[in-house]
Amino acid sequence: MSYSGDVSVGGPAETRELPGLTITKVAVGPMNNNAYLLRCTSTGELLLIDAANEAGTLLGLIGETPLATVVTTHQHGDHWAALREVQQATGAATVAHPDDAGGIPVRTTALVRHGDSVTVGDARLSVIHLRGHTPGSIALCYDADGALAGQPHLFTGDSLFPGGPGNTQGDPERFGQLITDLEDRIFGEFPDGTWVYPGHGADTTIGTERPQVPQWRARGW
Repeated sequence: MSYSGDVSVGGPAETRELPGLTITKVAVGPMNNNAYLLRCTSTGELLLIDAANEAGTLLGLIGETPLATVVTTHQHGDHWAALREVQQATGAATVAHPDDAGGIPVRTTALVRHGDSVTVGDARLSVIHLRGHTPGSIALCYDADGALAGQPHLFTGDSLFPGGPGNTQGDPERFGQLITDLEDRIFGEFPDGTWVYPGHGADTTIGTERPQVPQWRARGW
């Protein structure tokens, strides 16, 4: 089955193969969260982005392969509801930004900031701090150290979705910070071919969303 990124709660996961990395996307309830299991194709090491919920579903995907790391993109509970159970079952290291780590009720073993890297086997993911949805929201980018020829892969948590930025609860200061970070650190840095994997719902691309950015700033949400 070809990868579409359209997964549903209770439905099958979807997997895509990239140079150096395999990405498996699954949706979990009750808030239709996405979780992403990344596997280094050289070493087999696994990394999970957001142990959102349904620990049994996530552990079933992981199987018998050791899980090295769980990255939590931000402190909202629907993105870490299964973290304690997954971490205890696997012994994985836990990663988050220091501005959100205090809101995650599982000890963070590695704090990351803007410009840092997280590795899964031989694959490297760059950390992008996107302030606004929460103080410590992060995105992760995989570009195979520049080898993907204008088609990086970007995991944005709840900071960027098809059709707009993440929720800032009507706070103009938080919205201004998030839209500025998106303009500077995402749309200003990544090409149109960049694939975007959000924290909920369908995938998108930077090229699809780029024409709408001025409208997002003007509407204020």
